[in-house]
Amino acid sequence: MSIPFLSQKPRRQKAPASLPPAEVAPAIRPNPQFGPRLEGDATRFRLWAPKHEQVILDMPAMRRQTPMQRTEQDWHEVVVDDAGPGTLYRFVLPDGLAVPDPGSRFQPEDVHGPSEVIDPTAFPWTDAGWRGRPWEEAVVYELHVGTFTPDGTFRAAIDKLDHLVALGVTAIELMPVADFPGQRNWGYDGVLPFAPDAAYGRPDDLKALVDAAHAKALMVLLDVVYNHFGPDGNYLAAYAPIFTERHHTPWGAAVNFDADGADTVRALVLENAVSWIDEYHFDGLRLDAVHAILDDSEHHILDEIARTVRAAAPDRHVHLMLENEENDAELLTRDNHGRPGLYTAQWNDDVHHVLHCAASGESGGYYADYAGDTDKLGRALAEGFAFQGETMPYRGSARGTPATGLPTTAFVAFIQNHDQVGNRAFGDRITAFARADAVRAIVSVYLLLPQIPMLFMGEEWGAAQPFPFFCDFAEPLASAVRDGRRAEFARFPEFQDPAQRDRIPDPTMPDTFLSAKLDWTAPSRKEHAAWLALYRDLLAIRHREIVPRLRGTGAGRYAVLRQGAVQVEWSLGGSTLRLVANLSADPLDGVAVPPGDQLWAEGTVQVHGLGPWTVVWTLDPNTES
Repeated sequence: MSIPFLSQKPRRQKAPASLPPAEVAPAIRPNPQFGPRLEGDATRFRLWAPKHEQVILDMPAMRRQTPMQRTEQDWHEVVVDDAGPGTLYRFVLPDGLAVPDPGSRFQPEDVHGPSEVIDPTAFPWTDAGWRGRPWEEAVVYELHVGTFTPDGTFRAAIDKLDHLVALGVTAIELMPVADFPGQRNWGYDGVLPFAPDAAYGRPDDLKALVDAAHAKALMVLLDVVYNHFGPDGNYLAAYAPIFTERHHTPWGAAVNFDADGADTVRALVLENAVSWIDEYHFDGLRLDAVHAILDDSEHHILDEIARTVRAAAPDRHVHLMLENEENDAELLTRDNHGRPGLYTAQWNDDVHHVLHCAASGESGGYYADYAGDTDKLGRALAEGFAFQGETMPYRGSARGTPATGLPTTAFVAFIQNHDQVGNRAFGDRITAFARADAVRAIVSVYLLLPQIPMLFMGEEWGAAQPFPFFCDFAEPLASAVRDGRRAEFARFPEFQDPAQRDRIPDPTMPDTFLSAKLDWTAPSRKEHAAWLALYRDLLAIRHREIVPRLRGTGAGRYAVLRQGAVQVEWSLGGSTLRLVANLSADPLDGVAVPPGDQLWAEGTVQVHGLGPWTVVWTLDPNTES
């Protein structure tokens, strides 16, 4: 979830130049510490509560309260003989506050209710032979479980997997599912990181989705949030030093990764990351807004997360993605064998911004730093980052580091995602406000780009449904969120009039959430079927021609032909891939179609040039440029 640029960069200790990043510190797989442990017929309950001398285990259905014993490491624990799977429990602090388990695997009564003992080994997996897929094969599809289907559940999503396979998708990425307050949320307000939200189903329902996806050769990735906890149902600070005033983020005091008590907070995050890979068989994680994870430790928590997760699944393809406003190429470097030292790829906002500006003509906010800048268009397509250390006027400081040493697959390219759609006042998709031929042109660019493409749910058929921001907070937080969102847009010229601001959907109303649910009858209608055919055709070409040549592909070379028009080429597995794109409403004269076999032409190829919104891809299979 995007947040405003931070003036203070996250502080990371650099690896010694003589060692690849993965060798800086040994990866240690954490011993499980959080959540109940099943020990035969008994269950061991534990809570890390250094702020209190006494904690009581409460099992409300049994009408039983049991004092817990405090250990030297500030843990409180007790073993109960008759509290197996299905037992509801919570912890009672000395002031009478009843809190859920931070390691809870399920919250049947939401974030303020008791936790439920879950047996993490009970699900009957059928994917024993699954080892994942190489990253070069990835075509990612981001989805929000609650709005992806009419039912909005893990089980309901299984019924749509065949559609994704036919489309050419090879990986689904779930927006965060960690337990959040209420029945509807984007997922970035989670407060219990181990527990899939009950609005979507039980833990075994999520495992069933992953298992079904693997049966269809689909990877499953999960968005996780380690930069903050949500504002409602977050009890951690009542008993443990989960936050620190040493650093501040847009959400307040930072998560404590480097002050007193940080070792256990770090263990919580490491254990959580591994649990999604181990318990749920996810094929990778996407870490939200890592530029807001602030850590002065000798080994930054980001480094430890990557090494620990990779060590936990050495025989599987596990992929780790980042959202990082800092464009820090160091996190994406490869070893001598081309393997990621830490992280596999980063969501590439720069590619989104240059293509969005070209198709929409928008230039407000941070788009002002991209609109009309054809050099940044070419650079983002060829090299990944548009900003590689230059000053970004919108932010008022330098942004990024040199990226030309990275493979193209270190970047995830997209023209829509939950942030770029949902952070608009009305959550409208680009097809709602940009001309269709312009959108077809940028689709033709990013789906064949040697970066990894990511679609946002419904994009493939030009879905008419918006994706507005929504949540389900109780008062007074609900009013604060509603008023704050409208105040945020008050600085935009089109919302200076209070009456216009009042038109912005109320994020706390059920209708706002319901408006985002996809209409699965739409692809059968002519207009939407044409979009779907375009996506399927382009992805079929990608899998046939691009993917087999993609491993090890480095940065391309680009030339600006005219404002809005670029030519780019890449050395691709012994071949030369070329793109010429006129992303403008004016014809481009004096430009020939690049040599090689034509993979795709969108728009109008003329005798002496290209028509408006025209894109041509060619591949010379036997020569390097």
